[in-house]
Amino acid sequence: MNAPDTLIRPDPATLAQHVAATWDRDIIRELTDYIAIPAKSPMFDADWAAHGHLDTVVRRAADWVRERHVPGLTLEIVQLHDAAGRRRTPVLFFEVAATRHETAVGTAQQPTVLMYGHLDKQPEFTGWRADLGPWTPKRIDERLYGRGGADDGYAVYAAIAAIEALKAQGSPHPRIVGLIETGEESGSDDLPFYVEALRERLGDVSLVVCLDSGAGNYEQLWLTTSLRGLVSGALKVEVLEEGVHSGDASGVVPSSFRILRHLLDRLEDSATGRLLPGAFHVEIPAARLAQARATAAVLGDEVWKRQPWACGAEGLPVLPMTDDPVEALLGRTWRPTLSVTGAEGLPPLSSAGNVLRPFTAFKLSLRLPPTVDANAAAEHLKTLLEADAPYRARVSFQPDGRAGAWGASGWDAPELAPWLEQAMDRASHDQFGAPLGYIGQGGTIPLMNLLQKSFPRAQMMVCGVLGPKSNAHGPNEFIDLAYARRLTAAVAQVIAAHP
Repeated sequence: MNAPDTLIRPDPATLAQHVAATWDRDIIRELTDYIAIPAKSPMFDADWAAHGHLDTVVRRAADWVRERHVPGLTLEIVQLHDAAGRRRTPVLFFEVAATRHETAVGTAQQPTVLMYGHLDKQPEFTGWRADLGPWTPKRIDERLYGRGGADDGYAVYAAIAAIEALKAQGSPHPRIVGLIETGEESGSDDLPFYVEALRERLGDVSLVVCLDSGAGNYEQLWLTTSLRGLVSGALKVEVLEEGVHSGDASGVVPSSFRILRHLLDRLEDSATGRLLPGAFHVEIPAARLAQARATAAVLGDEVWKRQPWACGAEGLPVLPMTDDPVEALLGRTWRPTLSVTGAEGLPPLSSAGNVLRPFTAFKLSLRLPPTVDANAAAEHLKTLLEADAPYRARVSFQPDGRAGAWGASGWDAPELAPWLEQAMDRASHDQFGAPLGYIGQGGTIPLMNLLQKSFPRAQMMVCGVLGPKSNAHGPNEFIDLAYARRLTAAVAQVIAAHP
């Protein structure tokens, strides 16, 4: 018999074979069925409870897990209600008992691995290829297309596959819990209530494995080191009660579009895209600069060439804001950036007559450096845009969310414990044949701050399958199945290495 503190390391090749078989035999079929269900997040489906799609994907995932009969695993669908009696988005919670000597102590004292994922989806969006669609899953070679497969419906299935692979080899593992939510794409507003309600059952979380992030390429394991924050909202400029003939009114009535442009000039240098207020900028930590340089050396020009550039002047592709890979990485991870993601008050070209419009409204998306407080940034942005309106126009900026919670702050990963860094690098070499990569992500995952605050001593392994051109939230989203198999095996290796 092994001494209690001796770990039986799983054989990487056998682990990879078991995981691949599970994916090919079971997970791809389940994921295909999942993609076909329009389980849009509540922000994009106000009647989600009546439509029942979120309940369906949670129930299907729960049924699949139960049918696996994983030794030591218990599972339930947890349903909370708010103070008014309204349903919160449901959560899938599972627990797998430890197979090491920790089983002799209480749950609260056992080191625990928390595996996180979500089953809600972004809306359809436009621009899908003629042979593809958000709810029409289609496999082409090693890519499975459709909304939500990569972001990140695969997570619960991959988590169980990793646990099964360890058990198949008799490899000891710590206590493992899973938390699969259905409100992530809406900002995880319900997740804090579930974390609090399940706190005792979650136990002493020492490692969080979040499967909702991305990869710099498909050739190695990538660890997410930071996430940007986000403030979004509607900026509206009103000048008239109704539209009027532009020939009669232009030159007298100021254009709402021109006023809106003027307001945005307070925020952004339109020639360079640089955000002007100093409050939105931070000094980039030296360690993150070093990691960006190392990642740029691996990815090179693919940092910017991976985008689906349109054909521009002289038939050549549109140019990036910078072709320096280091600057491109920092631009999408540690520097604030403004995007206009929607508009109202502008009729389609086919029905745009000679009318001076009464208002123009833009949906603004302001990405923030990981360490900027998003709520403070939202307050600053609102004041900046609404103050001293030109021509006394009616100007309003309404941030998404509610007062006091107008933004989603970013996240900068805590310092890595040596055991975790070594385990991830070993897993990357074993499963991919390449070292661990480090990359900041330009997106926002609000739950990471919640998990960090809830489990301040926990290490964080944030990773995922959203690699080049996978295009989460946009058209033609896909999951790279070969990468997903190897990532699953790598996660299993890291869990087995938990000290």
